[in-house]
Amino acid sequence: MVFTEFRFLLFFAIVFGVYWSLPRNRWRKVFILLCSYAFYGFWDWRFLSLLIGSTLIDYFVSLRIADTEQPTAKRNWLLISLVANLGALGFFKYFNFFTGSAVGFFDWLGLPVNSVTLNVVLPVGISFFTFQTLSYTLDVYFGQLPPERNMLNLACFIAFFPQLVAGPIVRAADFLPQLQSMRLFSQVNVRACLLLFIVGFFKKACVSDNLAPLVDTYFAAPENFTALSAWIGVLSYAVQIYCDFSGYSDMAIAVAGLLGYELCLNFDAPYFASSITDFWRRWHISLSTWLKDYLYIPLGGNRGGKLLTYRNLMLTMLLGGLWHGAAWTFVIWGGMHGGALIAHREWAKWAKRTQNVGWLAGTSAFWGMALTFYWVCFTWIFFRAADFGTAATVVKSFVLLQSPGVEQLNVALLGVFVVLAGLHWVFYQPAWKLSLMRLPGQLFAVGYGFAIAALLTIMPTSYAPFIYFQF
Repeated sequence: MVFTEFRFLLFFAIVFGVYWSLPRNRWRKVFILLCSYAFYGFWDWRFLSLLIGSTLIDYFVSLRIADTEQPTAKRNWLLISLVANLGALGFFKYFNFFTGSAVGFFDWLGLPVNSVTLNVVLPVGISFFTFQTLSYTLDVYFGQLPPERNMLNLACFIAFFPQLVAGPIVRAADFLPQLQSMRLFSQVNVRACLLLFIVGFFKKACVSDNLAPLVDTYFAAPENFTALSAWIGVLSYAVQIYCDFSGYSDMAIAVAGLLGYELCLNFDAPYFASSITDFWRRWHISLSTWLKDYLYIPLGGNRGGKLLTYRNLMLTMLLGGLWHGAAWTFVIWGGMHGGALIAHREWAKWAKRTQNVGWLAGTSAFWGMALTFYWVCFTWIFFRAADFGTAATVVKSFVLLQSPGVEQLNVALLGVFVVLAGLHWVFYQPAWKLSLMRLPGQLFAVGYGFAIAALLTIMPTSYAPFIYFQF
């Protein structure tokens, strides 16, 4: 059940009506929890036990950590949470990857061994709710957050259905306080939530889903297409994955907002970033801040000199790449971003020393944005390609403009991308949003109705799952 399906809209309409009719906060939380479990169980009811088990473990572990004074005992309780959560994530997501990699390594050494693979089904959203529960327990362990002694509150925090399967990754310190008090409908900005939902719906159903067949066709056999098609295919994927994931985040934030809860911003026009560092401040913000707070800083952050700082940065991005998928192409993608972040730090130091003299001072912003976008698109090749052979073929066409293929993708898409970029830029202008917020209620309702009719006209007839569901 995805946000762009009619059955979800029906599901949420029922949730919305019942939720706001309940007179007590506790009843509302029980109702939301049951709806969240039903929402997750729709994907595969067998994995409800995994979600509930993770909640129970971190509930009791956090209490023991807070109530125990001995540092060794605290670490042991934390270890239980880490082993349970990361163990489940490792088994379901990475078992075949690590065993296959080990077999390949031994074969390379001339020591052939039998491969062991399991037909493991990946629970939807496991990477997201695992990181969410871990952040809660780690915050309690480091004394940054008191343990939540109300199990209902913690269960709602972990299972809250708008962001359960694909984020944003919510922090307990931000969400748990919202559960303490009764949400008031008078405080809900309904117009802003509806506007954000329709924008997210447009990104996913009208842009991403329409680009998906073209992207799949190109990456299935890139050797059959021209070099220009390589550019169209890669740019199409860059637009597809952004509209897919940011569209989901927009709708998740909007749905949560209509229930009176505030979720964190997850995207902030990342393709307008002026540097790769700026890109990671704008792209999947909830993940990048999670990696910084719970991996990069504990590794030492920027303490200990340049080499240790760059080691920590590279390890963080490599593991961030692996978080996205159990394949070496994702690891390489993370390493490429890690290398770019290191290179940008060195560039920034040089630019500061030279004070951007000459022509560089007036053009650095433009070229920074262009170079960043090119590099991000280049790395998407490894993110999307099924294997290194496919990635190498695409890279040859994309960078060297060499391809034996003769088939051509629709060149008109390049013009469409320019229009989409313009619309994207306009949407992020505060004045535009403010003008929509000030429209008379009846005019806004009529415009919203026309927008929905237009979306239903141009969206595909079949529903495509969100790309990040596989992570």
